[in-house]
Amino acid sequence: MNPSRIAVRSKASTAGAFSALGDPARLAVLEALHGGTRCVCDLVPQLGLAQNLLSYHLRILREAGLVTGARRGRRIEYTIEPAALRVLQAQLAELDPGSRGPAR
Repeated sequence: MNPSRIAVRSKASTAGAFSALGDPARLAVLEALHGGTRCVCDLVPQLGLAQNLLSYHLRILREAGLVTGARRGRRIEYTIEPAALRVLQAQLAELDPGSRGPAR
């Protein structure tokens, strides 16, 4: 495969993750998950979102690779994907004119 295509695909994936962060409700979901693994039933009252709307935002975050979901019986427990956040931090660091190269 052409190396430039790989780079473009990688940038598209990163752009998708940044796009997922462009909604205040999704940022609130990530903040709520910062404390650890939570299920939708715990997040609904905390965030004040309807269950179907919260599920939609979690799907967007999951598709962007920012959160993962694990089934526990009838519930799905969501958690932040730390590696994905580190990738986004590194991408931002590369854009910083004062940066001395990729973040480590």
